[in-house]
Amino acid sequence: MPGMHIEFIEAQITEIEERLRQAMLASDVRVLNELLASNIIITSHRGELLKKQDDLAAHESGSFQFHELNPSERQIQVCGEVAIVSVRMQIVGSYQGSAANGDFRFTRVWARTESEVWQIVAAHISQVA
Repeated sequence: MPGMHIEFIEAQITEIEERLRQAMLASDVRVLNELLASNIIITSHRGELLKKQDDLAAHESGSFQFHELNPSERQIQVCGEVAIVSVRMQIVGSYQGSAANGDFRFTRVWARTESEVWQIVAAHISQVA
């Protein structure tokens, strides 16, 4: 029953993506710390390469401030113990004091850890022109 297994994983990822969205809106560093792998590779919408501590520090300091995160066009592709998510996100907020309102696309790679927890191991953000 591989199809049922994939559907179950897709449901798990959909749920954890919502948990991530809520944590981003609240700048909930505790939850973000749980969801981001320690060795995550993040490429920001400005092309900057960031690490986990950079992302958490930006939420703690208020560099990232999200007022609205409205997802659409979500696609999930399951590949064994990895799930790749592409989601379009309408954002109202700011980044390092500058307005960061607009239409963005996030690509996230979720991997299941040895303790059976899903964490993001790579993320890429692009602004949709």
